[in-house]
Amino acid sequence: MTAQVDTVDVLVVGAGPSGLTLGIDLARRGVDALVVERGDGLFPGSRGKGFQPRTLEVFDDLGVLDAIRAAGGTYPVGMIWQDGRRMGEHRLFDPVRPTEDAPYNEPWMVPQWRTLEILLARLRELDGRIAFRREVVGLAQDEDGVTVRFASGADLRARYVVAADGGRSTVRRALGIGMTGETVDPNPMLVADVRVTGLDRDNWHFFPPHGKSDGPDGLLALCPLAGTEDFQLMAQVPEGTAVDVSPDGIRKLVAARSHLSPENVTDVRWASEFQPRTALADRFREGRVFLVGDAAHLHSPAGGQGLNTSVQDAYNLGWKLGAVLRGDAPASLLDTYEEERRPIAAGMLALTTSVHRGETRRGEATRQLDLHYRTSSLTQETRTTPGPLRAGDRAPDGTVAGVRLFDAFRGPHWTLLTLGTDAPQWYGAGVFLIRPDGYVGWAGDTTEGLAEYTRRVGAEDVRRVPQCSG
Repeated sequence: MTAQVDTVDVLVVGAGPSGLTLGIDLARRGVDALVVERGDGLFPGSRGKGFQPRTLEVFDDLGVLDAIRAAGGTYPVGMIWQDGRRMGEHRLFDPVRPTEDAPYNEPWMVPQWRTLEILLARLRELDGRIAFRREVVGLAQDEDGVTVRFASGADLRARYVVAADGGRSTVRRALGIGMTGETVDPNPMLVADVRVTGLDRDNWHFFPPHGKSDGPDGLLALCPLAGTEDFQLMAQVPEGTAVDVSPDGIRKLVAARSHLSPENVTDVRWASEFQPRTALADRFREGRVFLVGDAAHLHSPAGGQGLNTSVQDAYNLGWKLGAVLRGDAPASLLDTYEEERRPIAAGMLALTTSVHRGETRRGEATRQLDLHYRTSSLTQETRTTPGPLRAGDRAPDGTVAGVRLFDAFRGPHWTLLTLGTDAPQWYGAGVFLIRPDGYVGWAGDTTEGLAEYTRRVGAEDVRRVPQCSG
C-alpha cells in the first residue's frame, strides 16, 4: 500500500522576508499554503535593515505597517571620523517630504530579524502555517503538481512551489536554473550586529581609510539599529584576506580602524561575511515552481533595494496564485509573474550596482514609487488621451469623495475608481481598475471593455469607491 502524502496548494520554501510576505498574502486569500524553513527558527541578523516607501505601502496593505513603524525609525545622518575627530556630516539620502499621493516619504529602518518576527506574527494571526526544521533536498514535478522531498520526514505534494530560500537556493539548483551576474566589488564584506560603547546613537558612524569617504580595503561603518541597543557593523576586507567573524576578530578590526578600543565592543550578537555581487536568475519559473527574492536576484546592499524587491516579488505573485487556485483566472495568469518581475529585478540590480560604485545618489530612483508595469500583457490602457496616471502605474494615495484611497485599496480585492474633473490631479479623470497589488490594471474614459478585462484576469472581487463628481 502506498503511504499517504500530505498535500497543500502552495508550498513556500524559506521563511525570509519574501517567503513570509507571500505566506501572509496567501493566508488572507484563504489559500492552503505552508511555509517551510530548514533552520530551527528565523534568521537572527540585521542584514537587510531598510524599507523603501513603496514597500511601506505594501506593508500598509498587508496589515503590518503599524508594527513596522513602532519597531524602527528613520536613518541617522552619517558622520565621518578621522583620528578620533568628527570631520563632518555625510547624508546618504536625498530628503523628500511626504505628499498626499505618497505619504511614506523616506526609508525606514528595522533590523531584519525584527521584521521577520513581525511578519511571522501576522502570518499566525491570519492562521497561516509555518514549519521549522524542514529542509528541502529535492523535488519532482508533473502536470498536476510537485512532490517535494525533505532531509527528514515524509514527502509533501503541492500544486505549486515557491522558492524563497535565498541566494544559494536549493530549489533553484534542483531545477537547473542558472544565475548570471558579476562581482561588484573584489573586497569581501563583514557584517555584524554588535553592542558598542563610546559612540552616540544619533549618527551613522563612518571610519574611512586616510580620511576618505570610501576606500579599497579599509572602510568601517557602525550604524545604530533603530528600536534596539545594537549597531550594525559593516567593513570592507582586503581582497584575498580571510574574513574573521569571531568576536575577537571583530574587536581587533574595530580598534584598528577607529579610535575605539577592543573593550568598546561589549557584545557580538551575530556576524557573517559576503561578497558584494549581483546576479539574476535566467528565468523565474520552471513549470509549477517559481523563484522569488534572493533565489531570483542578488543585489549589492548599497541603496537598500534587495529586500524591498524581494517583498514586492511575493506581493506580485500572491494575488495571481490566489486567483488561479480559486478558478477565477486561467493558469496563464501565472506567466505574467516572470514577465513583470524579471525586468524590474534587472533594473534594480543595475541601480544598486550604480549606487555601490558612487554613480547614483540614494534618492527618487531608490524609493521604488516610479516602478511600473506599463508594457505588461496584464495592462490595458484604452483612453485615447491618457492623463498623468496610466495603466500599469502604481496607484497613488489621495482622497476621493471623503474616502482615503489606501484605505479603499487595503485587502485582497480589486478596486474600481470612477473619477471626474475634480479628481486628484495626479490621477486625472477616467475609470481605473486597481489590481490587488496596487497597480492600475485597466484604464478607460468609460467602462466600455472593462467587463471583458475582468473576466480575462479573474477580477471577481471588485470594490467600488464612491464616484468622484465633475
